[in-house]
Amino acid sequence: MAMSLAANGRTAVSLLYTDNLKGFVLAVISSAFIGSSFIVKKKGLKRAGKSGPRASAGGYTYLLEPLWWVGMVTMVVGEIANFVAYMFAPAVLVTPLGALSIIVSAVLAHFLLKEKLPKMGVLGCVLCIVGSTVIVLHAPDERSLTSVDEIWELAIQPAFLLYTASAIAVVLVLMLHCAPRYGQTNIMVYIGICSIIGSLTVMSIKAIGIAIKLTLEGISQVAYYQTWIFAMIAITCIITQLNYLNMALDTFNTAVVSPIYYALFTSLTILASAIMFKDYSGQSASSIASEICGLITVLSGTTILHSTREPDPPITDGPIAASSGCHHQKLPEAIIFIVVAGLFIIVGVSSHMLMLPVISLQEATVQVDLYSPLSPKTSSHILGNGELWKQKDDDGLSLDYVTIVRHDYFS
Repeated sequence: MAMSLAANGRTAVSLLYTDNLKGFVLAVISSAFIGSSFIVKKKGLKRAGKSGPRASAGGYTYLLEPLWWVGMVTMVVGEIANFVAYMFAPAVLVTPLGALSIIVSAVLAHFLLKEKLPKMGVLGCVLCIVGSTVIVLHAPDERSLTSVDEIWELAIQPAFLLYTASAIAVVLVLMLHCAPRYGQTNIMVYIGICSIIGSLTVMSIKAIGIAIKLTLEGISQVAYYQTWIFAMIAITCIITQLNYLNMALDTFNTAVVSPIYYALFTSLTILASAIMFKDYSGQSASSIASEICGLITVLSGTTILHSTREPDPPITDGPIAASSGCHHQKLPEAIIFIVVAGLFIIVGVSSHMLMLPVISLQEATVQVDLYSPLSPKTSSHILGNGELWKQKDDDGLSLDYVTIVRHDYFS
């Protein structure tokens, strides 16, 4: 019986390890395709700009450029791979690996677009790789879910409902109050909206991905109404997220938008996943601390890599140019603010998860035989008055003790 349980345990661990490996490989492939798509699309935009109005000036000649469509197809393939990665691995593992697309883009731009990659940029790439490696090595295992109904139960638990309500409230305030007044001057308004919505997007996409995975395995999830609710939430969140991300990119410098968006989006996604799927439940303190250090390393590398980029050329036509040319915020202050905020968020979640009940060492180990001999150093007795008394063998024996012997000891 014990051997059968041990074998089943090893099989479960092996399956979880295999799923995490699949998610890791798909996330890396996704980053490679997405990072390459930026370069291919940019070359297509440059080629299209020679024969008509540039996209920055409101032109659409790039739609007739085959190279731009090759870049779009490459990006779609990368996004599909990223979507499938969420089926197998937790968001804590998949989301931070998105930083690898920045490395691919920077390296390819150095060779194909002749954009110089300085030494600090190389350092940023190395930090992203090191941080991603640490995250992969200490990533938690994916929970085994058998139906969309189980995911729904996780989504309606009080902690995640509180997070969702708080996220929607903050987004509404940013949309209705802050965006009309400060959207053109404060970079955190648009990025805050698309980052908060983005964390909900990932959770709904992950739910849909698990539903598709189970359906392909023969357990159809189409009949569950929860599947379609997750699908509608995902579509709504994606449209909102892309809309405000485009507004941020049109208003502010890409070199400033990209690292702040990546830092805030990644931090909030990890927070949402930790609350909904309890990714850190049962993990040791050292593993959680290692993942936090890995995430901070990735954020630092992303910041350094983007800070060494040459700024995008300003838009010279259209009303956006007047507002975007004079309202760029400085990179260091914004990055420090968002990294510190993300750090406090993750540390708070980790501290909360550490307080959750975990299996103690005595419960996790196999129980010893009831009739195993006592330690030669210590023996237990019960006094005549019913109190438990422990003594060392080298101490003198008590005069009033009663030794309890099991009736079936000699049977």
